[in-house]
Amino acid sequence: MRPSGLFWNRSDVLGTAPARPGSIWPTEASLDTRNVRPFPAPQARQETATPSLGLTRRMRRNRKAEWSRRLVRETRLSTDDLIWPLFLMDASEARTPVAWMPGVDRLNIDEAVRQSTHAASLGIPAIAPFPFVDKALRDPTGSEALNARNLMCRAVRAIKAEVPQIGIICDAALDPYTSHGHDGVMEGERILNDASVAILVQQALALADAGADVIAPSDMMDGRVAAIRSALDASGHEDVQIMAYAAKYASAFYGPFRDAIGTNATLVGDKRTYQMDPANSDEAIAEVALDLDEGADMVMIKPGLPYLDVVARVKDHFRVPTFAYQVSGEYAMIVAAARNGWLDGDRAMMESLTAFKRAGADGVLTYFAPQVAQKLKAEG
Repeated sequence: MRPSGLFWNRSDVLGTAPARPGSIWPTEASLDTRNVRPFPAPQARQETATPSLGLTRRMRRNRKAEWSRRLVRETRLSTDDLIWPLFLMDASEARTPVAWMPGVDRLNIDEAVRQSTHAASLGIPAIAPFPFVDKALRDPTGSEALNARNLMCRAVRAIKAEVPQIGIICDAALDPYTSHGHDGVMEGERILNDASVAILVQQALALADAGADVIAPSDMMDGRVAAIRSALDASGHEDVQIMAYAAKYASAFYGPFRDAIGTNATLVGDKRTYQMDPANSDEAIAEVALDLDEGADMVMIKPGLPYLDVVARVKDHFRVPTFAYQVSGEYAMIVAAARNGWLDGDRAMMESLTAFKRAGADGVLTYFAPQVAQKLKAEG
């Protein structure tokens, strides 16, 4: 008997389906369909002649063949649209799997350099590294974020030395470094805005000094873009860009990411006092306007697919470089469904990213970046 409830264990329906070598998707033969009941065969119907509708315009004409569909296609995805998030760790082993994100690994610095080289060879314009910080280095103020020899700074220097042509986008946020898992410093249960911004400014300068091309404040503290822009300019980093996480929502889709950077076990409470309410989109317009006024060069909406309406509103309203983050939960859902044989992984991957472009995004941070780039390259 099937367990009750909407979300039952996948093993009650289908067996585990391992991916074929070199792919995140399963082979058809690996799927266990013993417990799946087939749909009943359709009843045969008597065919009858149908008179023509006499239509002057038939929309299906342009869809009749692949060559025609290509000619009239409105939205195109390219490798120029991709930013690849990477997870870093300070370890001797090259890789360790991220349990909640099948197909994604944490990388040591040497392996991150190799993967950045691979990204450049595929034509991916930029990477976005995120650190898994040892718990012993985390404290209430996130002081390790200011260490010029921390994991992020060392990785940025190493990647820039070997792959200078690739862009490096670095988060300014304290959650990987704080013992409580928040993006700012705390006083009791309250997140201190201005004190947090002062630390974020120093973190941004450390990353810029290491060679970061773009600082991406993801903390959602008020006024942080202006403070970071001012500090960068005063320190000789006028050319370092700012990609503001301008509309970052307090979302349920971040869980696998927090596992990847190790904050799922440390986070105290939630982030709803500084990240946005998922019910609001007018507020997103106000947030974007503030960040642009404060000096942001580009803006980002996070998460992605559940907020394509916000992406479209921001692009239509401001006409500035607008990005979206296909977050860990979005990635995990597609991969999990594909590995169980519930959907075509390649098609879902490409369709989801095309949707970002159709909504108006100029680029997407996605864990699918290397697979998409390889597929686009193979298709010529």
